[in-house]
Amino acid sequence: MTATNGRPAAGDAAGGDTVAAVVRQWRAVHPELDTGPMEVIGRINRCAALLQQAEDAPLRRAGLSRPEFDLLGALRRTGHELTPSELTRETFSSGAAVTKRLKQLTERGLVERRGDTRDRRVAHVRLTDTGRDLVDGILPEQLAYETAVLSVLAPEGQDELAALLADLLGRLEGRMGALRT
Repeated sequence: MTATNGRPAAGDAAGGDTVAAVVRQWRAVHPELDTGPMEVIGRINRCAALLQQAEDAPLRRAGLSRPEFDLLGALRRTGHELTPSELTRETFSSGAAVTKRLKQLTERGLVERRGDTRDRRVAHVRLTDTGRDLVDGILPEQLAYETAVLSVLAPEGQDELAALLADLLGRLEGRMGALRT
C-alpha cells in the first residue's frame, strides 16, 4: 500500500501498529489527504505515551517520578546551585511544577534551598549528599533500563532515530523560539 504522497505507508512496512490502523481509517474517510504527518507525529506521541505508562522502573523503585529525577539530574549534571527559574529552563517545566517538586524533594532531604544574600526574593537550590548519592546510584540502572527498552532496534537504527529526532527537535525549538519573540 502507498500513502497518498507516493511513499509507502510506514505502518505497512512495520507490519501494522495502532497508528497504522488509525491512518487506514482516516484514508478511508479522506483518501485525498496526505496522512504522512500523522504517521510520524502519531507514532512519536504513542511511543511517548507507552514510555510514560511504563514509568521508568528504576525511578519507580526509588520513589521518584521522571520529572523529579530530571530536576535532581539537572542539579547533578550542572554541578552547581541553580535558582528555581534556572531549573524551570533546564527541565522544560512550568514554574509551578518546579516549585511543587522542590517542596517534595526538600521534604525528602534530597535538595536544600538557601536564600540569596543580596536579594531575598531569589533562592538557590542544591543537591544534598543524599540527593547526589541517589542520582549517582540510579543513573547507571536507569540507562540500563533505557538501553533494554531500545534494544528492539539495531544500534544503527538507534543512531538513525536519534539523529532524526535531534534534527526535528532542533528545528522545532528554533521555530518555537522564533514564535515566542
